[in-house]
Amino acid sequence: MMDSVVKAKIDSLYEAFSVLSNGAYTYITDMRTDWTRWSKEAVRYFGLPDEYMQGVAYTWMERIHPDDRTAYKENIDKVMSGQLSEHNLQYRVLTKDGRYIVCTCRGVVLRDGNGSPDFFGGIIKNNDTLSYFDDISNMRSLYGFLEDLQSASCRGECLQIMILGINDFSRLNEIYGYTFGNRVLQEFSKMIKTEAHGMGTWYRMDGTKFAIVCQKASVDDLKNLYKRIQYNSIHDFNVDGTRVVLSFVAGAINLDSLAVSAETVYSCLRFAYYESKNNHLGELFVLKNNVGDDKRFAIERINVIRNSIVNNCEGFFHCYQPIVDATTEKIIGAEALIRWKNDEYGVVPPVQFVDVLEQDNLFPELGKWILRTALVDAQKFLARYPGFIVNVNLSYTQLEKSDFVEDVLAIIEDVNFPPQNLCLEITERCRLLDMGLLKDIFTRLRKHGIKVALDDFGTGFSSIGVLRELPVTTVKIDRSFVMNIEKNNSDQNTVRFISELADSFSSSVTAEGIETPEMREFLLRFKIKSLQGFYYSKPLPINDFMDKYVSA
Repeated sequence: MMDSVVKAKIDSLYEAFSVLSNGAYTYITDMRTDWTRWSKEAVRYFGLPDEYMQGVAYTWMERIHPDDRTAYKENIDKVMSGQLSEHNLQYRVLTKDGRYIVCTCRGVVLRDGNGSPDFFGGIIKNNDTLSYFDDISNMRSLYGFLEDLQSASCRGECLQIMILGINDFSRLNEIYGYTFGNRVLQEFSKMIKTEAHGMGTWYRMDGTKFAIVCQKASVDDLKNLYKRIQYNSIHDFNVDGTRVVLSFVAGAINLDSLAVSAETVYSCLRFAYYESKNNHLGELFVLKNNVGDDKRFAIERINVIRNSIVNNCEGFFHCYQPIVDATTEKIIGAEALIRWKNDEYGVVPPVQFVDVLEQDNLFPELGKWILRTALVDAQKFLARYPGFIVNVNLSYTQLEKSDFVEDVLAIIEDVNFPPQNLCLEITERCRLLDMGLLKDIFTRLRKHGIKVALDDFGTGFSSIGVLRELPVTTVKIDRSFVMNIEKNNSDQNTVRFISELADSFSSSVTAEGIETPEMREFLLRFKIKSLQGFYYSKPLPINDFMDKYVSA
């Protein structure tokens, strides 16, 4: 228990530092007893145990992003031992709701009359705590949206939410300038508030996205509202005498009294938004919150899975599906396929959570866990099969991160895995990213011997262009072209074309979806190097895979 004299000194210094904090979190540590007082705001925001804590420097370190901990520990050790008199560091910290946010921490060591370290005090600036109000639209901002949503969710309220974004707004800025662009946003804000009068509360989200949260509106009401906004923006929208035509994409979700986090709702909302943009030509896409076989709502299940990422990816595991040589049918590799399970929900396949979680800022952390776990597991295979290749799927959200390549190389080095035995697979959605970015990423990875595969080849318009631009080692023919290969002449011609095209770019070909020996025999007519499918094995948990292919 803290001595009353120590507490009085800490409180006195805390009040003095608070005067200069300017909205940042204040902290004061007695360096002799290691007792610290933190601001109540920081305790609430980061889920700390108490306002007064002992040994908090290392409690705090557990919340710091793993990649930032070494620098923090080295610095704080020197401060606490008296080697440094100042602390000035920026790092990422995990919040109570499972987000990593950037903090800037500054502090000074106060010494006693003998020059010995006495107190350590300073401020932590939360770089994520931005304005909750948007000046241009006179609406609450994204941060206000998350705050209000969390409050409503905690109360278990039934909500209907729609997010809409303006298409190609950058072109309007290029033509008329940013000042006019802001005027468009101002007038658009007025128009949508008028159209939705009495329905709910509008928010200005990131960029040119807006969201409305309603308590009493139905999904049909949201559809009608979206139609009115679309109609007005095409037929009767003028800004300072200039006729402006806007087009949109929009997504919506319905929350049926669910106690889920605001971040989970936002991820689901973003998923609906991008479904509208990428697959539904801007039509309002409503994410159905159906009750599954487990008698629980889909979004509630997503919320539990999302929280598992925060809890060191608890419940996630890999299954492995073998890839065999087309001629010898001997195993040459396997694809790592993510799964999740717990006692309440059982095993949940990735189709029920990956697409939504890809919209979440926690997904890159899951992506690193996926890669690390696959490499650790694959080391067990290499002793028996030295040429064994493990295939790991990538998300476009991982590829968007500026430090993606460094993360991959760091994990490979940490696990001590031979890079030439790793193949990273990109899907059609990844190909929506800037081609220059993708080319730079995979050129750098290929220099280290890491292989690159194009999954679902032939299902998208960009497949040939990607094959031409990227240093691809393997093309995986989508199962849709293989299912009827024995009877369908079009599929036969497609497979022949893909295999010859890949061969011309010095890429090998894997055919997915092999279910019968007849399919395999027929595919041997083409330049197919390897095969994958249920005929050889369904995806197996690591222990079953080891029993079948390694221990046998």
